[in-house]
Amino acid sequence: MNGHWLHSPEWKWTNNSTVDKQFVHQWVVPLEEISSYPDVVLYGAPISRSSISVSGASQYPDEFRKMWKKFATYQIEKNIDLTSLNVADAGDVQMHTTDILLSHERIEAATSYIVKKYARSVTSLIGGDHSVTACAIRGIKEQYPEEKIGILQLDTHLDVRDPRELGPANGTPIRQLIDGKVVEGRHIINIGLHGFFNAKSLVDYAREKEIKLIPLNEARNRGLVHTIKRSIEYLETEVDRIYVTVDMDVLDISVAPGVPASTPGGMNSQELFDILFEIGTHQEVNHIDFVCLDPTKDSIVAETVKIGVYAWLQYLSGVAVRKLT
Repeated sequence: MNGHWLHSPEWKWTNNSTVDKQFVHQWVVPLEEISSYPDVVLYGAPISRSSISVSGASQYPDEFRKMWKKFATYQIEKNIDLTSLNVADAGDVQMHTTDILLSHERIEAATSYIVKKYARSVTSLIGGDHSVTACAIRGIKEQYPEEKIGILQLDTHLDVRDPRELGPANGTPIRQLIDGKVVEGRHIINIGLHGFFNAKSLVDYAREKEIKLIPLNEARNRGLVHTIKRSIEYLETEVDRIYVTVDMDVLDISVAPGVPASTPGGMNSQELFDILFEIGTHQEVNHIDFVCLDPTKDSIVAETVKIGVYAWLQYLSGVAVRKLT
């Protein structure tokens, strides 16, 4: 295995066409086959052993790719042709069968490799559970040790549980980064918190570390897109690069049953799509992940997987707009 631990994914389309790119599976090109510098580098981290809840999120990168055939590369509402972007699939990080820490080290190494070799590309990580976020950000920090990294977190949960108690689990990535002095708490914004899903002790920790908490109802009252704009504007003044992490449990259980920790009271899918388009238009947002989508908990029509692919395409639609400006 090479030093960056990336390998060809289990699911790989073989009918990529250099002429007909009307559908996503025809458009995304394996990284080793791309003929020009990629605008976006996609890679998967199929791990869920580190999930607190029983999870099949490790299966999402494959299901994500399988679903591409159902999506066109043209976005009708905003008249955006995604084929203006060169999107390369770097494959999946090779996970160790039983060793979580070793798997995390490989995700970190793969991210470090990608951000060094493709420094001008947007990176897009498909999880896996939320533990992968800490790994990816550490990989970025390895290449840019002098830079300050900000995090925009779309999530129902704070994910600041104590890794000394749980290990490097999906409930601990934000705390790992703060306690490890990789990211400062004041450079983290969480949008999507609601209801009864965060213990007060965790909220107290977040406030002590100056994490900016924006409950979902507050963001709705302000306007979700407006809230996102203001949040990115704040981070732009504070940090050198912005990482966005999208925990799919930010969505309401009624529209997205296929997540390990689904809850009532979350976002609807259109709200998520709108804010991801806005996020994509910002030049400073060059790293994003989508995590905690469990295809094994989805319904027979795979609505959560479809929402996940749609959400990724909405972000790329914003990136396509930024490329033209």
